[in-house]
Order: sequence, then structure tokens, then C-alpha cells
Amino acid sequence: MNGPDSSLSPILPAEGLHVVHLFYRMEQEAWQYLETGDRRKRRDQLSKLVREIQALPGTQLLPFSVVSPKADLGFMLLTPDLQVADRCSKMLGEGLGAGMLTAVFSWLSMTERSEYTTSEEEYAAELKQEGLEPGTQEFITKITEFQERMEKYMRRRVLPELPEAGEWPVFCFYPMSKRRMHQLNWYALPFEDRKRLMGGHAKIGRAYAGRVLQLITGSTGLDDMEWGVTLFAKTTSEIKAIVYEMRFDIVSSHYAEFGEFFIGIRMGCNDLCNRLNL
Repeated sequence: MNGPDSSLSPILPAEGLHVVHLFYRMEQEAWQYLETGDRRKRRDQLSKLVREIQALPGTQLLPFSVVSPKADLGFMLLTPDLQVADRCSKMLGEGLGAGMLTAVFSWLSMTERSEYTTSEEEYAAELKQEGLEPGTQEFITKITEFQERMEKYMRRRVLPELPEAGEWPVFCFYPMSKRRMHQLNWYALPFEDRKRLMGGHAKIGRAYAGRVLQLITGSTGLDDMEWGVTLFAKTTSEIKAIVYEMRFDIVSSHYAEFGEFFIGIRMGCNDLCNRLNL
């Protein structure tokens, strides 16, 4: 992979990372016409490209096999510069040579903070309601612990580090939006009501800590729906369980619209090529 396009200035967000999900179908018929030596060369070319993208500053690239006729393989790319995201996406599509991969689905989003997160002022008010006086040691200790928790939480949301594949092999992605129907318009609700409802929704997610890792990225104005949801788990049972349980929560049952679901198995490029019989 050559260096960045020197004539093009970086396009950086005010905060966070650009996130691209790419899904491809392998054109096996075209691949079968290639000579054995050419196939090996193209496999090595793709592996080299993946390693070079993964070595770019601030960039993460996750390859996976898709367990569905919807696609054969895919990539999840996180990087701060939109120029890099665009360039890498195009290069991955040509990673095995022209005509070998056909794009079947893609999604552009960005890591972001949640507008419904509890603020320090709100947490302090909760402590006062519990009878803790500002300035006391217990009050100060709890505020300090809250600040540390929120700093880690914000970093995981805005500058996430993807988990190791060995521990979290199952990958799930789906887009979603909030409904704007006349009777069920999420954005017509007062902010405090939305925040209260999201608090209950998040509580369900926290019950799966250690079983499912969640990364919610924003796609409002960037793609066809409002968020991209990426889940990592150790088994498909955990993916099924968390999605099923959350659908009974009012945030989902009344106000959520879902797009297509994709399930993948994370693996290195060589194992991915072997899985595809390349």
C-alpha cells in the first residue's frame, strides 16, 4: 500500500473515528479461471494489504467470514481520516484483483458520545437525594469514582479498541433508526422522557457485560438509518439473547426500526482465504 495521497488534505471529525462496514460476495466462477500461481499471488496481495492498513496510525481493520448467503466476507474499518477510510475501502474491494469481489452492502458511521449519558451534576444531585453532603469525604470519593468511570466509558465510545478475535470470535452488525410515526415519534418525546427510557434500555445491555461487547456508532446524515450496532460475543447464543431481550423494552418495541442483520466469524486473512477456498 502506497503512502497517503499527498495532494489531499485529511478530513478529520471534531471527535471520534469514521467507521466503515464492508460486505462482499466472492465471485468464485471468475476465481476458478485463474492459474494456481495467480491465485496464490492474489491471496498474498490481500494479506499484505490487510497488514498495511492495520499498521496505519490510529486505524483498525477487522476481517471476518459472513455466515449467510447475503455475503461471503467482510471488513470493519475504524480510522480518523475520511480520506483514509475512502481509500482503504476502495483498495479492499480490489484486494483480490478486479472482478473478484462484488460489494453487496456497506455502512458508514462515526463513533460518538451518547446524549443520554448521566452528567456529573445529575449524579451529584442523586447523591444529595441519598443524603450525602457535598464536601464530605464519601461524597468526594463517589464523585471521583464517577469521573473515572465516565472517562473510561467515553473513551470506549469515542476511541474504542476492538477486542481480540480469540476471545470474541462472533461478530454481528445491523443498522437501526428511531420511529417517526404520527403516534410513535421518538423525537416528539421530551428529552427527559427519552433519557429515562434509554436509561432502562442501557440497563439491559449492562446485564450482558462480559458476555457481549457493544459499539454503537452514529450514521445520521451519513447513511440510510441513524445508527450502526456492532456486537461481539463468544457464541451466537449471546447475540440472540441480547437482541431478543432488548426487543421487549419499550425503546425497541415502540420506537425502533431495524435494518439487515449480518453475522460473521472473525479470523485472520489466511484463515479467511482458506474458508473461501481461495
